[in-house]
Amino acid sequence: MAPVLAIITTTVVGLMVGVEFSVAFVINPIMTRLPVGASLSARAHGGRMLGRVMPFWYFGSLILTAVLAAATWGTTTAVVAVVAAALLAVSVILSIALLVPINNRSKTWTADDHPDDWREQHQRWDRLHYARVAILVAAFVLVAVAVTAL
Repeated sequence: MAPVLAIITTTVVGLMVGVEFSVAFVINPIMTRLPVGASLSARAHGGRMLGRVMPFWYFGSLILTAVLAAATWGTTTAVVAVVAAALLAVSVILSIALLVPINNRSKTWTADDHPDDWREQHQRWDRLHYARVAILVAAFVLVAVAVTAL
C-alpha cells in the first residue's frame, strides 16, 4: 500500500508544482507582454479555468501527503512527509488569504472594464505566486525525499 500511495502522491504533487511553475515562469510572462485587452482576457480566462481546478489539486495534494505521513507513521518517511504537508498547508493558506482575492477580481476584467491599478494587482499576484511556487517546490522535494526513504 505505501509504495502505491508514494507513487500517487509524488505524481499528483509533482504535476501540480509543474503547472504552477509554468504559470509563473512561462504563461504569465507571455500574457504580460500581450496588448492590454488580450492580456486581461488571457489572464481572466486562465484565472477562471485554473480557479476551478486548483482548489481540488491543492487539497488533494495536501490530503495525499498527510495520508502518506499517517501510513508510514513512526518512520523517517513520516517525519519528512509531515513537513511537506505543513508546507502544502501554508501554500493553501497563502492562496486563500492573498492570491484568490486578487484572482477573483481579475477574472472579471475586460479591456473595457478594469481598474486603473490592474497592472499593479497582477504584479502583486505574480510576486505572491513566486513565493507560493518556492513553497510548493520545497514541499515536492520533501515528498520525493520521503518516498525514497520507504
